[in-house]
Amino acid sequence: MTNKTNDRWKEFSEFYKGKRVLLTGHTGFKGAWLSRMLIKAGAELTGYSLQSPTDPALFDVADLSGQMNSVIGDIRDLNHLKTVFEMAKPEIVFHLAAQPIVRDSYKDPVYTYETNVMGTVNILECIRLTETVRSFLNVTTDKVYENKEWEYGYRECDPLDGYDPYSNSKSCSELVTHSYAKSFFSHGKTAISTSRAGNVIGGGDFANDRIIPDCIRSAMKNQEIVLRNPDSTRPYQHVLEPLAVYMTIAMKQYEDSSYQGYYNVGPDDKDCVTTGELTNLFCEAWGQGITWSVTPDGGPHEANFLKLDCSKVKKVFGWTPRYGVKEAVEKTVEWTREYLAGADMIGIMDRQIEEFFNQ
Repeated sequence: MTNKTNDRWKEFSEFYKGKRVLLTGHTGFKGAWLSRMLIKAGAELTGYSLQSPTDPALFDVADLSGQMNSVIGDIRDLNHLKTVFEMAKPEIVFHLAAQPIVRDSYKDPVYTYETNVMGTVNILECIRLTETVRSFLNVTTDKVYENKEWEYGYRECDPLDGYDPYSNSKSCSELVTHSYAKSFFSHGKTAISTSRAGNVIGGGDFANDRIIPDCIRSAMKNQEIVLRNPDSTRPYQHVLEPLAVYMTIAMKQYEDSSYQGYYNVGPDDKDCVTTGELTNLFCEAWGQGITWSVTPDGGPHEANFLKLDCSKVKKVFGWTPRYGVKEAVEKTVEWTREYLAGADMIGIMDRQIEEFFNQ
């Protein structure tokens, strides 16, 4: 985040201290990291989510439930969600809860659409009925765009039309947000934005069907890493990159609604690498002679090439990525080695957050 990252954390601490914040999806990988950042910044944080989606899970490893008001619930349950909004009276809402795995969306498309589309409707309906909310950010994905597998990075004005049920449901989530913003929030009481993030990597991701967690599981067993498609290109970034942008968007539009809009957040072009290149970086960082091979599994369609144009978020907020993809992989391996050694993971998370914001 440029040489002003330390100033940005100071700004976060001054702004978020004492703010009532509601975060959906707080038990997930990104949600757990964002929870810790908001807690460190002094927010009065309420989380609403299903139980941690993996075992182990970062949320549990870091024992975050004792540091916030953690509510276990399903975003498809509108009545329960309403009671949580009435209790928490949030000023700021981050919406991260989702069914986030492409291949799982082929296995259960109905659940994926119910969660990712109607879940968004329910969140926005609660915001519509809650007078206290001043700032809302819906976190979607780089996969919302109609992907023509072109070389250029997609811009916020490009058509939305994700291919698979996951990507398409997140495109629908965007459209729901746009409609609510125009239909119910044009008076300016609540600023509303969406953020379309590229692929994230970082310590504590234990999900299935994600490349770095798969690499780690193989490395821990001293087994060869098996790739489905080493030539697919994705915009990989460290998890703290988009989270810092999310906190920036929510803060800035709270103070000035002219900042609301749609924002891509991803790495520079040089860090949009193939799965094979990413795995090479992992093998180098992990060491111990770990290697990889290719075994296509004939699975469902997944995009082969995807890149984002992030010039808007750079221009509006003065943002630039803090880490390249090599450093992002190294930070992930560093976190994992500390975890395997039985370290205090709250301390490790805090150290990595502080390193990110203090160049």
